[in-house]
Amino acid sequence: MDIKVENLKKRYGSQHAVNDISFEVKTGEILGFLGPNGAGKTTTMKIITCYMAPSSGHVKLGNYSIHKDQEAIKRSIGYLPEHNPLYLDMPVIEYLQFSGTLQGVPKSSLRERIKAMVRMCGLDKEKHKKIGELSKGYRQRVGLAQAMIHDPEVLILDEPTTGLDPNQIVEIRELIKEIGRAKTVLLSTHILPEVEATCDRIIIINDGKIVANGSPEQLRKEASGKEISRLRIEEFIDQQSVFDQLKALPTVELVEVLEDGRFQVESKSDEFSRKNIFKLCVDNAWVLTEMTPIERDLEDVFRNVTIN
Repeated sequence: MDIKVENLKKRYGSQHAVNDISFEVKTGEILGFLGPNGAGKTTTMKIITCYMAPSSGHVKLGNYSIHKDQEAIKRSIGYLPEHNPLYLDMPVIEYLQFSGTLQGVPKSSLRERIKAMVRMCGLDKEKHKKIGELSKGYRQRVGLAQAMIHDPEVLILDEPTTGLDPNQIVEIRELIKEIGRAKTVLLSTHILPEVEATCDRIIIINDGKIVANGSPEQLRKEASGKEISRLRIEEFIDQQSVFDQLKALPTVELVEVLEDGRFQVESKSDEFSRKNIFKLCVDNAWVLTEMTPIERDLEDVFRNVTIN
C-alpha cells in the first residue's frame, strides 16, 4: 500500500510544525524520515496515522483518504511510537492476545498470528515472561510484534532502536529489512548509520519543510559536489611551503592541515586536482605516501541541510 502526502500543513497559531510538504512511499520501500528535534517528523507521522488532523493538505494510503477513511487507515497501519507503551505486568503472549483482539484479528486466526509474530520477532525464549522482566531490546521486539499482529500493509516506526546496544540495533535492523520486503515502512531515527544500513530512500525535514530527498548514495554525491583528497607527504622541509604551493594550484580552492600532519585539499567546483598534486610532488622531490579521495557521509549531508 503506497503512502502519498500532498501539500501537508500543520499550524499551531503562527508556528508551522509542518509546512507544505509532499512525498510518496511505495510498497516494499523502507523510507528513512530524518530531521532535528522539532523538525516536524512526529507530527507528520501522527497525521498519517489519523491520530492528528492536518491544518490543510491531504494524505492517501492506497485509495484511503485521511479525511474520509480514518478507520480503514488505522486498520491498515502498524505503529510503533518512540516511547513504546507496553503493559509491563502482562506476559508477552497475553499482551499479544490483547493487542490482536484490539486490532480486530479474528479469534479463529489469532493464535496462529501470535505464533507467527513470536517467531518473526525472535521472542520464543521470552514469550512466557512478563514484559517488565525483558531487556530493552526484547521490549522493542514486543512493540514490533504488536504493531504487526494484525498484518498491516504499512508500518510506521518512530525511533525503533532508541536505547538499544549495538548488537540489539543490528538485530532490529535485520528484522525491519525483512519486514520491509513486503510492506511499506516509514522509519524515523536519529541514528544515521542505521538509516544508511536499513533504508532504500531518505527524506530530511527541517523547520517543517523537506530539505533533502533521495537514496543514501544520491545524497552523499550531491553533498560532495567538489573533489576532496587527503594527502600524506614526506621528505619536505617546510610545512608552510607545502601548504602555500598546494593552495597556489589553479584547481584548488581550500587546503587544510590536519592534526596528524596530513593535508586535506578541496578542489574548485567542476575541477580536478590530483594530477596537479602528483606533478607538484614530483617537481619538489616530495614523497607522496597517501592520496585518499574523501566522500561525504550522511552526517555531513544532515548538517549541511539542517544548520540554519
